[in-house]
Amino acid sequence: MGAVSNLKSRVKECALELGFDLVGIASAEAFSDHQAVTLKRIADGLMDGLPWFTESRVRRGCDPQALLPGARSIVTVGMSYNLRDAEGPADTGPTGKVARYAWGDDYHQVMKSRLRTLADQLSADLGRELGARWYVDDGPMLDRAVAERGGIGWFGKNTNVLTRSHGSWVFLGQLITDLDLEPDPPLKKTCGSCVRCIDACPTGAIVAPYVIDNARCISHLTIENRGPIPREYRPLMYDWVFGCDICQDVCPVNVKAAYTKEQAFQKRRFTSPDLIGLLRMNDEEFRERFRNSPAKRAKRTGLRRNACVALGNAGDPGAVPALVEALRDNEPLVRGHAAWALGRLGGENATRGLEASLEQEADPGVAEEMELALAEARDREQAEVSGA
Repeated sequence: MGAVSNLKSRVKECALELGFDLVGIASAEAFSDHQAVTLKRIADGLMDGLPWFTESRVRRGCDPQALLPGARSIVTVGMSYNLRDAEGPADTGPTGKVARYAWGDDYHQVMKSRLRTLADQLSADLGRELGARWYVDDGPMLDRAVAERGGIGWFGKNTNVLTRSHGSWVFLGQLITDLDLEPDPPLKKTCGSCVRCIDACPTGAIVAPYVIDNARCISHLTIENRGPIPREYRPLMYDWVFGCDICQDVCPVNVKAAYTKEQAFQKRRFTSPDLIGLLRMNDEEFRERFRNSPAKRAKRTGLRRNACVALGNAGDPGAVPALVEALRDNEPLVRGHAAWALGRLGGENATRGLEASLEQEADPGVAEEMELALAEARDREQAEVSGA
């Protein structure tokens, strides 16, 4: 018993020395309950828009033995990405918002490297090759289920894992091992009667406690979604251009969350981007700016689409020339959302730009966006005349 206890202590000591803020031990039994819930979410259409999130992936991810034959324990870790407030907005024009997790370097590379090092160190301590597999959130494991079982956090009503010390501002990772370690007990905590995250979500994506409709979530709409953003959600996205932190910002557990000490997350490379600069970004600028950044997942076209929506919501007429220019973009997705933004902003220059572009537009979907935008711009102009 003493040797087992000492080994568990050594595992945790190593993990903390490598820079992980939280570490717990979970059993390697199948996650049957979480599998049933997740499969039902897929069947109910709540995971629409994620073609890679399949039933077979869920079944595999809920069975540690399928990932590592002979698995006996899972080391679950958390690393804080909580930074102080973003840099001040630029003076040159409207700026957008970016989810806090994307302010620094790509966490997948940071955490996987350290999980690999953890496995190597434990192998050296044991004098044998440790049977191990490691995952961050791009692997099949249900990382939040492992974190809950291993006692490093509990599920919040916004489906994020909440931790006592670092709130929900944590990246999660798992090291499946063949070590026989005593599991840590789950935390006996809940959100109680608090529903601040549900009330604060502008698109109503948290359709019930602990249930997210993926198709409504601003994070999905700005990152994973590769097509047009539904028109009814565009005004509700405010100035978010990559992800969304609203449900985390209002969470009481996050009020006193500790800040990260991880240098890789301190670079602040993408916090309050200039929206017009983002819209005009070319391929080379995109590759240079977003090398080793989580934000590259949205791709250049997606970020420029999102910038159009944010500009339309910002209400700054100074954005009209850049949006008119975007009506001639090679990407239909950018042209259509630029048209929507111009309809929101209105004005003579916006109307002229839309009229000229509509005459030459060959894409039916973009043409429809332009027609709707023109109607909105003209209605806005008429209302202003009537009001005068």
